[in-house]
Amino acid sequence: MSIESEISRLLDVMPASGRMLTKIVSQPQQSKVIDAPFTPPWKWNNRPIYINFDLWRRLSRGQRDLLVLRATSSLIAIKWFKPDVYQGIVLAGVIGLTVEGIQGDGLGMLVAGGLSAIAANHIWRNNRSVQREIDADEAAIKVAVRRGYTDVEAAKNLLEGIEVTAQLEGRSNLNFTELIRTQHLKAMANLSPVGVPDRVKMNE
Repeated sequence: MSIESEISRLLDVMPASGRMLTKIVSQPQQSKVIDAPFTPPWKWNNRPIYINFDLWRRLSRGQRDLLVLRATSSLIAIKWFKPDVYQGIVLAGVIGLTVEGIQGDGLGMLVAGGLSAIAANHIWRNNRSVQREIDADEAAIKVAVRRGYTDVEAAKNLLEGIEVTAQLEGRSNLNFTELIRTQHLKAMANLSPVGVPDRVKMNE
C-alpha cells in the first residue's frame, strides 16, 4: 500500500464536505492509528486527520473505510457557530467585554468574561459528549451505506476497527466512551440485543 494511493482512495470514500474541510496527514511517529483532534473555531476549514500508515495497513479495507468516515463525521459535526442560546451568550459576552473594556469597568469586564467562558465551556463539552460520539458513528455508517455497504456491514467494520485499533496501539482495554460506542455498534450490527440507554448517551 502506497501512502499516496491510500490517501487518494480515502478521499474518494469521504463525503464532499469531508474533502472540503479535512486533510489527511501521514504521521508515522504517532502512537495512535488514526487521530482526528478536536478543532478550535479558528481552524474551521483546516481539520487534519492524522494517520500512522505503518499501523493503518494492518486493518482491513472495510475497517479503514469506516474509521476514516467516522473521523471525518466527527470533525465536520463540530459546530462552534451554530445559532443557539449559548452561542448568543458567548457573542453577548464578547461584545460586553469590549464595551466594558473601553469604559474601563473592571467589574463589568469580569462579569462579561465569566459569562463568555461558561458558555464557551458548555459548547466545548457538548461537542465532546458521548451522544456526539455515537452520532458521529451513525453518520459514518450512513455515508458507508451510500458507498455500497449495508448498515450491518458498516457497523461491524467500525466495531472491529475500534477493537483492532486498540490492539495495534498496545491498549489492553477500551476507554469508557469506546465501550459505549462498541455496545451501540454491536446492537446496530445485530450482535447484541442490548443497546445504550439514553441517560448514558447524554453523559458529557
